[in-house]
This record gives sequence, structure tokens and C-alpha cells, in this order.
Amino acid sequence: MPFPFYKQLEQMDCGPTCLRMITRYYGRNFKLETLRKLCEINKEGVSLLGISDGAEKIGFRTLGVKLNTELLQDASMPCILHWRQNHFVVLYKFKKHRYYIADPGSGLVTLNEKEFVLNWLGDKEAGEGIALLLTPTPQFYEQDEENNTTIRWSFLFKYIIIYRKLLVQLLLGLTIGSLLQLITPFLTQSVVDIGINTRNLNFINIILIAQITLIVGRVSVEFIRSWILLHISTRINISILTDFLIKLMKLPMSFFDTKMTGDIMQRMSDQKRIESFLTGSTLTTMFSLVNLTVFSIVLAYYNAGVFFVFAASSTLYIVWIILFLKRRRLLNYKSFDVSAQNQNSIVQLIGGMQEIKLNNCEQQKRWEWEHTQARLFKFNVKTLALNQYQQGGATFINEGKNIFITFLSAQAVIQGSLTLGAMVAVQFIVGQLSSPIDQLLGFIQGFQDAKISLERLNEIHQMPDEEAVHKEWSHVLPQNRSLLLNKLTFKYPGTGNEAVLENINLYIPQGKTTAIVGTSGSGKTTILKLLLRFYEPQKGEIRVGEQLIDSISFKSWRRQCGVVMQDGFIFSDNIERNIAVGDDYPDKAKLRHAIKVANIQDFIDKLPMGLKTKIGAEGNGISQGQRQRILIARAVYKNPEYIFFDEATNSLDANNEKIIMDNLLEFFAGRTVVIVAHRLSTVSNADNIIVLDRGRIIEQGSHQELTRLKGDYYKLVKNQLELGT
Repeated sequence: MPFPFYKQLEQMDCGPTCLRMITRYYGRNFKLETLRKLCEINKEGVSLLGISDGAEKIGFRTLGVKLNTELLQDASMPCILHWRQNHFVVLYKFKKHRYYIADPGSGLVTLNEKEFVLNWLGDKEAGEGIALLLTPTPQFYEQDEENNTTIRWSFLFKYIIIYRKLLVQLLLGLTIGSLLQLITPFLTQSVVDIGINTRNLNFINIILIAQITLIVGRVSVEFIRSWILLHISTRINISILTDFLIKLMKLPMSFFDTKMTGDIMQRMSDQKRIESFLTGSTLTTMFSLVNLTVFSIVLAYYNAGVFFVFAASSTLYIVWIILFLKRRRLLNYKSFDVSAQNQNSIVQLIGGMQEIKLNNCEQQKRWEWEHTQARLFKFNVKTLALNQYQQGGATFINEGKNIFITFLSAQAVIQGSLTLGAMVAVQFIVGQLSSPIDQLLGFIQGFQDAKISLERLNEIHQMPDEEAVHKEWSHVLPQNRSLLLNKLTFKYPGTGNEAVLENINLYIPQGKTTAIVGTSGSGKTTILKLLLRFYEPQKGEIRVGEQLIDSISFKSWRRQCGVVMQDGFIFSDNIERNIAVGDDYPDKAKLRHAIKVANIQDFIDKLPMGLKTKIGAEGNGISQGQRQRILIARAVYKNPEYIFFDEATNSLDANNEKIIMDNLLEFFAGRTVVIVAHRLSTVSNADNIIVLDRGRIIEQGSHQELTRLKGDYYKLVKNQLELGT
């Protein structure tokens, strides 16, 4: 029985996917999303410790070891290997100096000793590699089996059924096109057998006119078919992508913290594969299969022997192409690493040119790049050789088939069982039958690609929304709107991570300003993110008055929150729309007030188009200080009840900071404000200052109270004053 293989759906999924393959090998199904959570995956992926902990939670006995190749050959398999220092694979069998690897990124591959050592040990040929040995316990077989995410082609049916009338027209066009092509060989036979044999030029002219008419008809049908296909494919493409974006925007914020941008972009491009498969490969193959069936019947009618030769040679051709697929996949697997190194080396050469020149290492870096090119060239030679063997064999089969069919046809003409016109018709039919075979092979590859893409889309569509539809959400905030963090503990995903916040009890009174200070990594920003509901705490609760915050609608809560984060995003749009985000028609009075509070009017007046000046994505073309002022203006424009600032003024010069803070103090009146900052000037006017250290509150009080206490807050203030800030 072949080893069960699953392809990783995302760049950082190799660890959970390896565990998924091993659980399936031992007879249990687990969803990839379940294994991700058990392994505590984050944006950096998972560690071997994370995989081990996830495996033990579902009933495996695990052992992380360092082994050389001799000891590894005697280890229990399947096991998980740390591969190329940045990846995980499954070693599921060793036999006769061959290593059988299930690579979630590439597929099932077989490596010789040298190739295996290079990937597992790198340059340490006599060293040791890292492996995770897994053995199922009785607890593993007691686990409730999960139904894995199925490939639901019915998910796509709703997009196609809308255009059923156009699809009927397409199928009608395919049928008419096939019939028009079917008539062509009979007309060709008539020209030879009747027109030429009887020397009847008028008959030949009539037949040729008929052929021209058929060509015009076929071109017209193809023209209409292409327009219908473009209409359907464009609509389906937009519909699939729109639904994906709608779903993406319903997912919790924590989802985006564990996903690489490239993975999300890849999922968005997946819909193009599906649309291309549905409206391109599928319909083209349907057309080809119709032609294949019709012309095969006609060919068998003309000469059964010729038909048999064509069928046998086509089968041999398909088998020949399939024989090379495994070898091609292995070469692609080997060359992927070298290609990635090539790309990285070029990026480093260009991006690090300043450091290269400053350290006089131009020659060394160039040699490293040339070494990579040499490895890439070797793989290109192997790929070219494989292509030549495949193409050479395919050409020999196809041309041999054509020559043999020509011989059989000519022999049949000489023997009188086939007319000369019928021989010409047979040659035409054989030519028409070759193309569908190639398209059928392309369809198989397209189906595999679309299947993987559909898996990715299905996974997203089956994830729970941030706001579950079945849950009763509160859309109105309680009268008492003070915030309370009660025995709150939180740690970020990732095995081995320590708690960022531990047993926090914090009261943030309504209408007051609360500042949070502390050294880097003390948990200040995390408190803001929990209040904004980026994540759910592992222990404890957050309340708004007497109401649990997780019972309030996300949209209703965030509508009342004005936020300036350290990594706030500037859209590629004009300044006006960057401040009035979400308003199609900005309120001019609110806009003027926001600009005044953020002290950004002078900057806007200097721009050639004022508020209509377009700025780039992430604030390209403006300074950090200008970027922060736009973000402050955005928060003020929203006119919220709660204000959350995370180092909102750390990029401002002293003069601008003083003006903006004076403006903000007036704006803060009557609002609940939480400020995370290092600068004394930002927090000194707060009603209450919270001092955090390693996830715990160690001090709190007003600026004067904490200064008199001469504790940790006093040291922070003293250090700033000594630095002259």
C-alpha cells in the first residue's frame, strides 16, 4: 500500500502536514487545521518541539533525537526529519541504500545516499541530523476520527449554474463545430473520388465552395463561442474572488498573524486556476472528446485496421509520457532548492551592495553566485536531457504511427478495399485525432492543479467567521463603559513561548486616560490588542462594565474605537481618503477638525493637490512623522468613545509632539483613553499610569505618585532625563 501523501497548503504548513501523513498511515484522520492548532503554528511555522507536543496530544509517544545515517536506518519509521535546516519531511522507508521521502512541498521522492545526506546533514557528511521518532499509543486509537476536508466540486456548481443558458449555447456550438468538422473528410473524399476521377471541374468547384462555407461556419461558431467563454470566465473569476475576499474579511484578526502574505496571495491566485480549468481546460477537453469519439467512429468505418493502429499507438504515447512524470517531478524537486538559492543570492547582491563594497567582498560574493549558477546549469542539463528523451520517444511513436497508417492506407488502395479519396480522408481524420490526445493529457494536469486550488479555497471557506451567525451578539454598549481585565493570562501561538501577560488585573475607568509603560517585551502592545480583540486570552476575561467583551459584536465594538498602532497602514490613496477611511463622501467639518488636532495642515498646504494628493502604500513618499500624523487624524476623524494609542507620537519631533499632545488633551475630554508609550511627555498627564514588567503589573498611580515612590517608573523617567529626552 502506498504511503499516504498530503501536500502542504501553505508555506509554513510542512510540520503539521508531516504529522497529518503519519496519523493517516496509522489509520486515523485529522484535519490540517486541528493539527495546526495542536502544534501551535505561528507566522514562523512550527518547531520540532511544537510537532512533538501536537503529536503527544493525539496519543503518540515521541522522541527527538540526533542520529547519524547508520542509526537512522534502524530507527522506527515513519519519522519526521528536520530537512535543509528550514523544512520538515517524513522518512517512511529505507531499502537498499535508497531513502523514501514524503516531502509535503514536493511529493513522494526517492533519494540515494549522497542526495539524502546533502539534504539532511548539509555539508556535515559525517555528522548527525535531527529526527522526531513517533510511536502510537493505545490513546491514539481511542481518539475520535475527524472527517477530512473534502474536495467539494459542488462548491463551484453555484457559480456555473447561473450561466446555464450560455453553457447550453456553448455545448450547442461544440456539437455544431464537431459536425462541421465531420463533414470535411467526406467532402475531401468526394473531390478525389468523384471530381478528379470523372474530371468534373464544376463538381470540384461546388465541393470547394461547400468547404469554404464550412470554414466560414466553423470560424463563426468559434468566434461566438470565444465571446461566450470570455463572458462566463470573467464573471466566474470575479465571483469566486469576491466571495473569497468577503470570507477573508470575516475571519478573525489572529488568522492573519499566522499566515504569510504570499500564502494568502497564492490562495487568491488559485481562483484563476479553477476558473481556467472550468471554462478553459474542461470545455476544450469536452470538445476534444467529442471530436475524438466522432472521428474514431468514422476512422473505424473507413478501415478497422487503421483505427486499431491509431488506438494502440495513442495508448503507447500516453504511457510513454506518463513514464517520465515521476522523473520530472524528482528533477523539479531538486532544482527548486537551487532556484530559490539563486533568487536569494541575486536579492542579496543587489540589496546588500552597500555592505559588499564597504567590506571589499565583491569577488567572494560573485563567486558564491557563480557557484549557484553552476549547480543550476547542471540541473538544466538534466532537465534538457529528460525533455529530449521524452520528446524523441513521443516523436518516434507519432511519426511511426503516421508512416504505418500511410502504408496500411496505401496498401488498402492498391488492394481495392479503399479509394484514393478515402485514403486522403483517413489522413485528415488521423490529423484531427492527434490534438485531442495532447489536450487530454493537459486536462489531467489541469485537474490536479485545480484540485489543489479547490482544497485551499475550501479550507478558507470552512473556517469559522469572527462573528458566528448562530450566536446572539449585543450591538449596544452598556451604560457603564469602564474596562476591566480580570485575571488575564495570554501567550502567543508557538510551543515553548512564555506567557506575555500573566494573571493581569486592570481597571480602566470610563472617561479617563490610562497610560501603560514598561520595557520592550513587557506586554504593553499585547494588552491593546486584547482590548481590540485581535486575540482571545487563554485565561481570564475582559469586561465592558458588567458585560463580557466577547458578547459584543466585533463591528459594534470597533466602531467605538479609534486606534493608532505602531504598524498602522497607509493606503495607496489620497490624503483625504486615508483620513476618512470608510466614508465614500468625507464629512468636511470632521476632516478639518481631525487635520487641526493632528497638526497636519501645514504639510497639506505645501502639497500641489492638497488633500487630493495621492500617497503610496504603507506611506511611501512621506516621512514617518507625517505618516503618524495622518494615522492620528484618522483616529480623531472617527470621533470614537475609546482611544487606543500605541507609541503614536514616537516619530514626531518635540515641537510637533507638544502641539499635537495639547490638541489631543482637549480631544480626550470625556473619552476613555489607553496610551502605550515610552516618552514622559506623552504619559505624564495621564490619570493613571500602569508599569508593566515581564507581563505583570508592578506599579500604578499618577505621575507624581510614582515619581515620589522612586521605583521602576522613577528609573524610567530618570533615564529619559539623563538622556536629554
